Amino acid sequence: MSAMRLAFQAAGVSGGITCPYCLQKARLVDGAVIYPHRQDLRQHRFWQCAPCNAYVGCHKPNRRLGLDGTEPLGRLANVELRQAKSAAHGCFDWIWQDRHKTRSEAYAWLASKLDIPVERCHIGEFDVPTCRRVVEVCEGFRKSMLVTFQK
Repeated sequence: MSAMRLAFQAAGVSGGITCPYCLQKARLVDGAVIYPHRQDLRQHRFWQCAPCNAYVGCHKPNRRLGLDGTEPLGRLANVELRQAKSAAHGCFDWIWQDRHKTRSEAYAWLASKLDIPVERCHIGEFDVPTCRRVVEVCEGFRKSMLVTFQK
């Protein structure tokens, strides 16, 4: 069972998740509810708090996280947090996608920069200030790569 699922159970939230903004239970919906214009996302599952316009996608069913496909990819996110997480991924992902580091090395590097355990280094779980910090440190890395390349 994942750490996230255990945290939900410890908080007394079984069979679902609670919105951190309004403290109401989120509902499990399909992609047509979140992205009605995206045919490719209709089969995906999401946890949604409609009043807060907060949602998070779910992992595809698998043996490690559960075969029901309801395990959230991160935390419920409102517009501000979704934008911050998108910016963080945009700055971070190129580090491993462009093979500057392996994916594991990139996450270990980011965890060390954020001074958190690598097991907790998951952008989907970060808040807005932490996402902003990710952007800062990744931009610093990018600048150092440019300086190195220009030498």
